[in-house]
Amino acid sequence: MRIRKARIADVKEIQKLVNDFARREEMIPRSINELYENVRDFVVCEEQGVLKGACALHVLWEDLAEIRSLAVRKESQRMGLGKKMVKRCVAEAKSLGIKRVFALTYQPLFFKKMGFEEIDKSSLPQKIWGDCVRCPKFPECDEHALIYRF
Repeated sequence: MRIRKARIADVKEIQKLVNDFARREEMIPRSINELYENVRDFVVCEEQGVLKGACALHVLWEDLAEIRSLAVRKESQRMGLGKKMVKRCVAEAKSLGIKRVFALTYQPLFFKKMGFEEIDKSSLPQKIWGDCVRCPKFPECDEHALIYRF
């Protein structure tokens, strides 16, 4: 298995993977247009040409980025792929000079094991809530907010 930057050819598979989780209300759905526009945010995990997972680092401000759309195929979960992709995104954030990386998630323990700390969602800038209006759970969000600080 290898982690690499996403390519245009990966976008349709990324969308299938992410939107499968979105159908179960575990993440926000992503349109094909949005994914093409943000393909440079993504890393993917691939094995023998098969996309096993995807994860994005989305820069929001000079010192803040978000881990988003972390998705691993069911049959490939619990193998460390998500952890490897998040580590790659966190390393990229550090190389860009970003001081804080956050995630909104239903899996807070996963992120806590990687050094993220739980925070109050209201401590995050209001501009991060742009995607939230598309969530079926908005405005009654039950996700956990976690942050990694360098």
